[in-house]
Amino acid sequence: MATVTLSSSSPMCSSSSSTRSSSCPKNTRIKASYSDPALSPLSLRRRELLKGLALSPLSLTLEAPPHALAREIEVGSFLPPSPSDPKFVIFKASTKDTPALRAGNVQPYQFILPPTWKQTRVANILSGNYCQPKCAEPWVEVKFEDEKQGKVQVVASPLIRLTNKPNALIEDIGSPEKLIASLGPFVTGNTYDPDELLESSVEKIGDQTYYKYVLETPFALTGSHNLAKATAKGNSVVLFVVSANDKQWQSSEKTLKAMLDSFRV
Repeated sequence: MATVTLSSSSPMCSSSSSTRSSSCPKNTRIKASYSDPALSPLSLRRRELLKGLALSPLSLTLEAPPHALAREIEVGSFLPPSPSDPKFVIFKASTKDTPALRAGNVQPYQFILPPTWKQTRVANILSGNYCQPKCAEPWVEVKFEDEKQGKVQVVASPLIRLTNKPNALIEDIGSPEKLIASLGPFVTGNTYDPDELLESSVEKIGDQTYYKYVLETPFALTGSHNLAKATAKGNSVVLFVVSANDKQWQSSEKTLKAMLDSFRV
């Protein structure tokens, strides 16, 4: 059986047990020490909390932000076939997909995927959900992957981080090499070395200019092979990153390059 020892914190209370009840004011705080940890105030509060949660299961239902509700099932089960190539499906991002799209900081974008790929969740700290509508650092929009072929992600960077010119074109920011020097760590997941850049090019699609990159990144967290495509529109620079390890690259290089080429904002 647990023993409970009471002691008074009031200097007005007598230390004598025979006089304590008559000499202590009613509002005197009493300290308790517990020889049984299960009866400590913290344990009792936890027990009451757990009891309340058990009686009210609905209190555990938390509304997750839409970006966290990524469907970890094959995208072919919910995305439509690509009009240009039925071997792929097409993902068209809308305002229901990410907080940045809802805030208007990123313009809708699209790209194709093999139907066997799966969309994966983006951690809240990486998603930009906590900083919209004014984020100071780049964030991850969406992610997809396939264990056998590789992974892709869309990274958005506030335009103000790269240039003071509002609504700037990507050409206003600088050369392809200058841009990748700023955003390279968001391609590799850790660091960027200019020697890792094998090839860069400029692509014009309608009124939109894209910078394209081929990188060999042996120390990257994302994989030893990375392809990237970037453009500026509205308030952001949007970067599409395709990543693979050596084994994935060997079997899926053509597929990964087709995905890169399909990216549009």
